[in-house]
Amino acid sequence: MYYYSFSQYLKKRFGEKVWRISLNAGFSCPNRDGAISTHGCIFCNEFGFSKWPKKTVSLQEQIELGIAGSKKQFGTRKVIAYFQNGAGTNADTEDLRNAYRVINNYPEVVGLSISTRPDCIDEEKLDMIAGFSKKYDVWIEYGVQTIHENTLKRMNRGHTFLDSLEAIKMTASRGIKVGAHIILGFPGETDEDMMRTAEEITRLPVSGVKLHVLHVLKNTKLSEVYGKNQVNLLTRKEYVKIVCDFLERLKKDCVVLRLVSDAAEDYLVAPKWITNKQFTIKDIEAEFDSRGTEQGTLFAS
Repeated sequence: MYYYSFSQYLKKRFGEKVWRISLNAGFSCPNRDGAISTHGCIFCNEFGFSKWPKKTVSLQEQIELGIAGSKKQFGTRKVIAYFQNGAGTNADTEDLRNAYRVINNYPEVVGLSISTRPDCIDEEKLDMIAGFSKKYDVWIEYGVQTIHENTLKRMNRGHTFLDSLEAIKMTASRGIKVGAHIILGFPGETDEDMMRTAEEITRLPVSGVKLHVLHVLKNTKLSEVYGKNQVNLLTRKEYVKIVCDFLERLKKDCVVLRLVSDAAEDYLVAPKWITNKQFTIKDIEAEFDSRGTEQGTLFAS
């Protein structure tokens, strides 16, 4: 393989196919609930990417439906509980503990993955989450997005790259695996800017990277700007090149949690090419083949 995929990691870790089920525990996002802002990131609309954009059923029922669905569709016996919605650590430590430990009732669950913001974590929460590592494969995925402060401000992220640095280091020091979400194609960022993000991230104690292409969802601030022809999005060809450039700079043992974004077609404005994810992945592999390179070829420690 040209890159270290999440499926490869899971097969190596558990000896069989494992599927990840998305969960909504009802946690809010401080960038939407007023703690930081009420506007949110300009690209975010949970209806565009989430299995449970609203918490309409209990966590128990979500888990049971996820387990049954993964067994039926993929024949999997094991799953990872992925707390996806809002900021997955945006609550008191005891409330978080009570939400996460629901997975203890399901022997099919072998992993705990939490998606959150780097400004929604602290020592107490991390100590509690680290306790799950005795039984589960534990990951915390941080929405780093970019190392460039100007971009973070333009996207109304409400946190800095320094917040990401501190969260990553605190998390990794406890033996919790760190995933970093990175968005490629931000307006104003050059290819060189994105490669600097790759080079900085791979020097950190990050176990995995989840790549996204900037895309426009309905009912977002980004959709308003895009509608005024003020945003240029990456073409599939441009994205394929940038992904290969990015991965060439990434450590070989860094797991590629995702290569390209997912979005619900009903909410996707552009680019439409991301709806054919497998075609894009094949293009990425073909580009690596033509270059004669792979993940880590240009990694410099």
